[in-house]
Amino acid sequence: MSDAHNSGHHSAHANMEPPIYRADLTLTDVSRDINAPIWAKPTGWWWGAFLTSFALLLLGVYVIWVQLHVGLGILGLRRPVMWGSYITDFVFWVGIGHAGTLISAILFLFRQRWRTAINRSAEAMTIFAVMCAGLFPLLHIGRTLLCYWLIPYPNQRHLWVNFKSPLIWDVFAVSTYFTISLLFWYQGLIPDLATVRDMETRPIAKAIYGFFAQKWKGTARDWLHYEAAYGLFAAIATPLVLSVHSVVSSDFAVSSIPGWHDTIFPPYFVAGAIFSGFAMVVTILVILRKAFRLEEYITMDHLEVMNKIILATSSIVTYSYLVEIFMAWYNGSPFEVHTYIWIRFFGPYAWAGWTTVVCNCILPNLFWFKKIRRNLFLMFLLSITTNIGMWFERYVIIVTSLAQDFLPSSWGYFKVTAWDLAMFAGSVGLFFVLFLLFARFVPTIAIAEVKGVLRKPVGEASPVLEESNA
Repeated sequence: MSDAHNSGHHSAHANMEPPIYRADLTLTDVSRDINAPIWAKPTGWWWGAFLTSFALLLLGVYVIWVQLHVGLGILGLRRPVMWGSYITDFVFWVGIGHAGTLISAILFLFRQRWRTAINRSAEAMTIFAVMCAGLFPLLHIGRTLLCYWLIPYPNQRHLWVNFKSPLIWDVFAVSTYFTISLLFWYQGLIPDLATVRDMETRPIAKAIYGFFAQKWKGTARDWLHYEAAYGLFAAIATPLVLSVHSVVSSDFAVSSIPGWHDTIFPPYFVAGAIFSGFAMVVTILVILRKAFRLEEYITMDHLEVMNKIILATSSIVTYSYLVEIFMAWYNGSPFEVHTYIWIRFFGPYAWAGWTTVVCNCILPNLFWFKKIRRNLFLMFLLSITTNIGMWFERYVIIVTSLAQDFLPSSWGYFKVTAWDLAMFAGSVGLFFVLFLLFARFVPTIAIAEVKGVLRKPVGEASPVLEESNA
């Protein structure tokens, strides 16, 4: 009796939980609505966005072609600043790629039901952002065609990479992160690809989706192996969320240059990465829900939770800025004071420092107001200003410490050139070309996971029984 009573109590409690999606949605509605963009003809906005992104990508390809023939001299790199926009862009894109794994892995392990509408797009964003990030170190090494020297492999030269260098740590951290994220994303796609396969009528398309669905039949055995593998990937990916950007921060923190040698960098970089990553997810989802008419699945409640996380991580980033300034003043080092306080807020780079503060510390506080958290236009603008601020944050960290270090006689000023800007625009084009193709041919929302959290009225069949009967 006690067990039966407890079971009934838990069932009643679960039924009292607020629904994530509209209560009258059926399994057929979910499959039809989410897969509709795959079979619909591309709209004018899609072609406009794709052609614009492709033009930017071609611009980036031209910059790469020129650089490989002329050299890094076309960029703004001059002594003493030999790390410039390329490393800024690298750290920026790695940060963008953090939110996907956080949403997918950590929120999955904590059984957060609201992740179901946004995890697929966030995972895809992670993969594409890491691809953009990996491009810049390869170009920055100058002799790009010798990039395989970074990989430890038996060779006739009997030379091995320097494992003491944080730059080598980056190679392993980012490549591992990309591999796990790609496997995790593909694992979650398999049931949905099978759904598209079963609904597809074109023979060639049906064969392609069937190939990637790996003969998925939806049996209990399939689901058992799927859930075991998905949970395993989530457990592996979770520490990577913390480790990857911590390793990236070690590029700076292990040096003795003023403004870099700081123990707060690993948690500070991780918080900043989550901050910028969630902002990019909001940017994408606001467009996605409107363009593909997915308002019933990417709801305002989902976006509001995202905005709350942006607000929380903004507070952490602001605290980190204050800690940096306080420790520079407290330790009494004139070099630290000069770098952290004078150059960034009153000196030649004050324009970039204050842009960072306004975009990352002041504007996100508007999300304290519920009306702004639930206003599509304002959250879209704030998500863009957030990523603008995070790019300038990385720019300030990298450039100011190198431009004016210990010796005033070696001071210089880094000036971004048109080639620097064109290459960043090319990476943006690459990112959106890949994402637009993804949105065109793959379900942008996890169909199986949405069906799993649909709230059914008391007395109705469960989604699993309904699907099997269908």
